[in-house]
Amino acid sequence: MTRGGRDKDRDQPERRCIATGESQPKHGLVRFVAAPDGTVVADLAEKLPGRGMWVAADRAAIEKAAAKGLFSRAARTPLRAPDDLADQVESGLARRVVDLVSLARKAGNAVAGFEKVKGWLAEGRAKVLLQASDGSDRGKGKLWTPTGGRWFGCLTASELGLSFGRDHVIHGALAPGGLTDKVIRDAGRLTGLRGHDGGSSAEKE
Repeated sequence: MTRGGRDKDRDQPERRCIATGESQPKHGLVRFVAAPDGTVVADLAEKLPGRGMWVAADRAAIEKAAAKGLFSRAARTPLRAPDDLADQVESGLARRVVDLVSLARKAGNAVAGFEKVKGWLAEGRAKVLLQASDGSDRGKGKLWTPTGGRWFGCLTASELGLSFGRDHVIHGALAPGGLTDKVIRDAGRLTGLRGHDGGSSAEKE
């Protein structure tokens, strides 16, 4: 089992990172494609046409791929990678996570606030615990990762607040479901870009 409570992946589609040379499940990588104008763009939804070039969801790996011309090598044609490509990926993933949590909230599958989140955890209703990266460690330490679920601390309080229509939110929880699975995928990638430990601030009870 990995940090954050996720079982190791088995029988998951794998892709090879062009920066590290290592193969791993797709959810741990970011897909890039060549735009018609010859620039490299991140395909975070994995729906854009063209041959995909995969890079580990890690800032250093993306910066290496951009700086050393690895996208051009993989595509076998000259490509231009923006200097701020890693920043673009990070901001794009943050927007996706915020939007997905917002959709889960509107569907009645997400709650915010210490007491509500604690209640969902105690009742076994939560699959994911979300806690703001800039929240108090003392306060966050009073909650725990759902059994068999995940914990993420990759969003700021203001970003998490956007998902719930508030100025800021420190604690949030998601019920199981398709939207939650997408949050897990993209929050895992965002964690790699932002360098947050995927499970140190909220341990299993």
